Amino acid sequence: MRYSKLVLLLLAFAGALIAADPFVGTWKLNAAKTKFKTGMAPKEQTVSFSEEGSDLHVMVKGTSPDGKAISVHFTVPTAGGTGKIIESPYEAVSSKSVNANERDTSFSKGGKVVYTAKAKRAADGKTMTVAVKGTNPSGQTVEGTAFYDKQ
Repeated sequence: MRYSKLVLLLLAFAGALIAADPFVGTWKLNAAKTKFKTGMAPKEQTVSFSEEGSDLHVMVKGTSPDGKAISVHFTVPTAGGTGKIIESPYEAVSSKSVNANERDTSFSKGGKVVYTAKAKRAADGKTMTVAVKGTNPSGQTVEGTAFYDKQ
């Protein structure tokens, strides 16, 4: 009887681990690897993903190229769909999970998508690239790829 309870407990724990979104955690910008075609990358930036129920909470903190603070906070359904802006220069956010290691996020103003971020987590889970395009939170037109290391 004890053995069967232990097996059930271990299976429940393993199921909880499998269910966690692979982006959950804290990611720090690797400025040396980050390359932009248009505009400039942030001086520094940290992105934190946490999962609460069926939502993915995303917090972005950093410093823009001109030294201004960057602060964006929003939630999106882990399964994808329209999210909720908590702090951001954008009015709306939506996200979709392309696969286990890829997530596309779009930000809108006035009903029009003005910024996209296509995040791809490496298979080993240690790095993430984010292809960005549009008007960033600092109001600059950018296009490039930001590299992040998991903390």
